[in-house]
Amino acid sequence: MADIKELEAQIAALKGDVETLKANAPQDKLSMVVMSGDMDKLLASFIIATGAAAMYDKVVMFFTFWSIPALKDPQKTVSKSVVSKMFEIMLPKGAAGAKLSRMHMGGMGKLMIKAIMKKQNVMSLEALMKTAADSGVEIYVCQMSMDLMGYKSGELIDYPNLKSAGVAKFLAEAGTSKATLFI
Repeated sequence: MADIKELEAQIAALKGDVETLKANAPQDKLSMVVMSGDMDKLLASFIIATGAAAMYDKVVMFFTFWSIPALKDPQKTVSKSVVSKMFEIMLPKGAAGAKLSRMHMGGMGKLMIKAIMKKQNVMSLEALMKTAADSGVEIYVCQMSMDLMGYKSGELIDYPNLKSAGVAKFLAEAGTSKATLFI
């Protein structure tokens, strides 16, 4: 009789452990920090995101600091402070303005990469961004970075799953993801 009660207690403890494991198990999700605004790193980020969208239930990208200019719509303008205007002058105006991280060569490297991409039927950064949007990839833009660099939500691209958020939102997403990347 004591053996049966002990066995029942062990089974109950195991059931509790299984429920805890289920509750804390990673979700079918990829979370990615995108910090670089370099064209090649942005391309890699969106290639991974669009590929992951075919594999995972959810893909979340968290744009911070130097990656944010890639999300700016050059056609949109908002009122800015002097410092924010200086940042705007110095930073790329949208995805098309992104430079290569290596071998930029005054823009020649970028032109060569774009020509090779076209010849090899590799999607442009803008096309990858549209594919990501169509695939349901969510983009969170770091609100603190936006504030520091003078960006406002009203000047960002029209993207169906784009929201501003703080680091706590990214950490919550990453904490429940099967995979987390930093680019």
